[in-house]
Amino acid sequence: MKGQTGVVWIARISRWYQLSRERACLRQISDAALKDLGLSRADIEAESHRAFWDDPFNR
Repeated sequence: MKGQTGVVWIARISRWYQLSRERACLRQISDAALKDLGLSRADIEAESHRAFWDDPFNR
């Protein structure tokens, strides 16, 4: 089990990086696309400003 600790941290850091990239991409979505998705610019701003470690799925 001792060797698994490094693997867990690598997976966690990888997930944080993925969340950071996804939230940055959200800010690039056009207002028309947001309307199609049923989201507002305020929804996107709130989500994109969450901390990178704030994982909604707790992975």
